[in-house]
Order: sequence, then C-alpha cells, then structure tokens
Amino acid sequence: MSYMETYKEWCTNPYFDENTKAELAAIKDNQAEIEDRFYRELEFGTAGMRGVMGAGTNRLNIYNVRRVTRALAKYILTTDGGAEKGVAIGYDSRNNSARFARETALVLCAAGVKAYLFESLRPVPVLSFTIRRLGCIAGVVITASHNPPEYNGYKVYWEDGAQITPPHDKNILAEV
Repeated sequence: MSYMETYKEWCTNPYFDENTKAELAAIKDNQAEIEDRFYRELEFGTAGMRGVMGAGTNRLNIYNVRRVTRALAKYILTTDGGAEKGVAIGYDSRNNSARFARETALVLCAAGVKAYLFESLRPVPVLSFTIRRLGCIAGVVITASHNPPEYNGYKVYWEDGAQITPPHDKNILAEV
C-alpha cells in the first residue's frame, strides 16, 4: 500500500478517532507532510520506539502504542508464566504520556497479560525497582527523556529491570 493509500485509510476508517481524522484533514494539501507521516511505520528498536507525536504510521500515537503493545503481549504469552507475572507501566510528564500508559495497560489486559499501572508520574529507576520487586516479566515506560517536547517514547524493560536486550528485542520486533 502506498503512503497516500495509507493516509486515505486513516482518514476514512472508523477505527481512527475524530481528532486523528481532523489532524489529517488539516494537512490534506501538504504532500510532503503526508509522505513524512505515512511513508513507513515508526520503528521499534533495541530499547523501544520514540518519535514525534501525531497522526500517522511514522508518528507516536495511540495506534502505534497499541501495535507495539500487542506485539509485546504476544511475545510475553510465549514465555513461561509471563502473563501472570505481568508488566509494570510507568510514565513521565510529557504530553500524552499518561494516555499512552493507559492504552498500554488496556491492550495488555485485553491480551490476558496482567498490568500494573502507576497512578501518577514515576522516574525510570522506580519502574526498574518495581519490575524486580513484583517479579514482573517486563516493564514499559512512556518517556522520550532528553528529546524535544514534540517527541515521546515507548521503552521496554525486561524482568531484570534493564532495557531489553537480545534475544527479547528481536523476538518482540518479530511480533511487531
């Protein structure tokens, strides 16, 4: 599917909310912006993904958070007892961090994976401690740390409290 076909799909598919469609309608005459938002999917790398927030496959939004969380859940379901161990989820004060964290928890729960969502902001070291303290299989933190304010990120940690490393990164990427 071309980037323009994907753009049109996002503009018309009922899966996408009205705010997303309005944001995309506002760029309908900006070919370069449409191409930048849809020429690829936002990449999931070694520690997770980060990018400019907004509508599109190449932006960080609830749809990409859901996509990556489904992949994480699928991988966790292949591990021994992973679903019951669960995932701790933290977030920072950036725009949409709390929303992305809630979406992460909802997708995990829908997949049958226990989710522990902090009720307020927490720094990454608290997430790492919580993963180990609760015996979670993994953790997710929504943050883009030092990046500009229009960015946010989705970082995955494993049961040792550290960012994911091989083979977990590659196995989650395969599910994405």
